Amino acid sequence: MQILMKLAKLDMTEDSLEDVSNFPVIVEALKCLCNIVFNSALAQKLSLELNLAAMLCNLLRKCKDQHLVDDIKCFDLRLLFLLSLLHTDIRSQLHHELQGLQVLTQALESSFSIRWTDKYKAAEEHVGCPLSLQETDCAIEALKALFNVTLDSWNVHSENESHQFRYMAAILRHCLLTMGPTEDKTEELHSNAVNLLSNIPVSCLDVLISPSTQEETVLKYNGMNMDAIQVLLDFMEKRIDKGSSYREGLTPVLSLLTECCRAHRNIRKFIKAQVLPPLRDVSNRPEVGTTVRNKLVRLMTHVDLGVKQIAAEFLFVLCKERVDNLLKYTGYGNAAGLLAARGLLAGGRGDHWYSDDEDTDTEEYKSAKPNINLITGHVEEPMPNPMDEMTEEQKEYEAMKLVNMFDKLSRDEVIKPMGVRPDGTMTPLEETICQYQTNEQDSSDSD
Repeated sequence: MQILMKLAKLDMTEDSLEDVSNFPVIVEALKCLCNIVFNSALAQKLSLELNLAAMLCNLLRKCKDQHLVDDIKCFDLRLLFLLSLLHTDIRSQLHHELQGLQVLTQALESSFSIRWTDKYKAAEEHVGCPLSLQETDCAIEALKALFNVTLDSWNVHSENESHQFRYMAAILRHCLLTMGPTEDKTEELHSNAVNLLSNIPVSCLDVLISPSTQEETVLKYNGMNMDAIQVLLDFMEKRIDKGSSYREGLTPVLSLLTECCRAHRNIRKFIKAQVLPPLRDVSNRPEVGTTVRNKLVRLMTHVDLGVKQIAAEFLFVLCKERVDNLLKYTGYGNAAGLLAARGLLAGGRGDHWYSDDEDTDTEEYKSAKPNINLITGHVEEPMPNPMDEMTEEQKEYEAMKLVNMFDKLSRDEVIKPMGVRPDGTMTPLEETICQYQTNEQDSSDSD
């Protein structure tokens, strides 16, 4: 490892790298170190003793303003990513001792050649021009390394940290608006940007939207530029349409959008207009169709518990955590899992505060509302009542038959009858009945 570190010029103290002829050797030495560190636990331990992370940060600083060193920079970043992934002590060292956040953020910024027009606002004249493959790879490696270093960064403790994270979020906004050389590379770039955004304290994500000064910007809401938020929405829908690997591919962006909507009113209102527009046609079930709302409602009953929960939570936050509003868009059947988990089966709203602006219903929805089935969330065709032609004896027979079936299932513990407490949480039916009888007795005593 020491030989390879010497060949990679990691032990150099000079201010600049040597001539171009040495670059291939440096690159190959870094590649070898990547392979060794990835495959050897002993090498990971030695990396800390040899202070490899500090040397890599030093080499990265030398690469900042020099041309023809993109390969060196890329494998330097990849090695930093591997070290911070496989050795938590090195992750801590990068964060607290080596100014790793600043070094990696500068490396990320240099991959995009950003020109700043304001404190947290990048010029957009090059937006739409795809990055080269080498620039994209460098950016991806920097994003992955930053993700590891910022894993425990939910709380901002100082003004300097707040500035650092806002600056990073501004770069990530530019990243979301940038294309890679191919569609797959663009998706990989944006996916890693989403992962890193999830680590940034939510209070610092307000820089994702900025006052819109360009007349040509179409995506404006309350005077704010929503281009980056639209990219996140499109990315989310693309991941839903993939139909696989939801936990790894979809939950990070859904979680990010949920937190943004919870903390920033303009973002929530813009996303709600896109995902949950005012209801007009309620002839189909909420989960049937091709709109983003239909796709998200389908996820509310997904077999993966994590996917189901985050999809339901996202829609719940868009509805300002009001149960009646959520049921309007999803139906009680689809929302039952979330409401049971949150103790809201009896109605009400969640724990977070939202602005008091009221949602307005369309005339079409108001006229259809009395006929909507609250369980399915849509207007059903009237069905003939099978009991209309039954005698009272037949009705009593069918009722007892149903009771006996439920009794057998309950005794065999196939099902467990549940009731709802006054606070909206679930409880065994026996407990609910006892509580009801106690309340009845108290009421009669008072009389």
